[in-house]
Amino acid sequence: MGVGVPYVEFSVARGAAAAIVKFYDRFLGASGSLESDGAVVGRVNLGRHQYLNFRETDRALRPYDGHHIAIYVSNFSRPYGLLKERGLISEEVRNHQFRFKDIVDVDKGAPVFALEHEVRSLHHPMFGRFFVNRDPLQTQRGYRRGRDAQVPYQG
Repeated sequence: MGVGVPYVEFSVARGAAAAIVKFYDRFLGASGSLESDGAVVGRVNLGRHQYLNFRETDRALRPYDGHHIAIYVSNFSRPYGLLKERGLISEEVRNHQFRFKDIVDVDKGAPVFALEHEVRSLHHPMFGRFFVNRDPLQTQRGYRRGRDAQVPYQG
């Protein structure tokens, strides 16, 4: 990977990793695996060389603080429909994206981890945005594809 974030790791309760991997597979079509390096780690593949790792721990977990991740999916309507059926959508579709927060046990329906996901379609205006030489004054709301080139400061 030239530029980007290869993985983000979260601490989860003992026994939660398998349910989390199954959730991503079922609802988002994201493959995953369980690994062990002294602790069980659920590793979910969310892109080319990009993963979410869910490391089981016996330590007390901090309460969810409201942070979120943005992910892009090629099949936008399928995950939306499956999550909607379960009442898991926290923000309806607008601007080619929707949100959900609860990762649930697929078989029991019980929440196992909270992480807000901003799920974006490949038609989202930010899809494929360059990682470098961004104009720092350009906001997400005013983003226009092709206008990323950083302009020298005219102060």
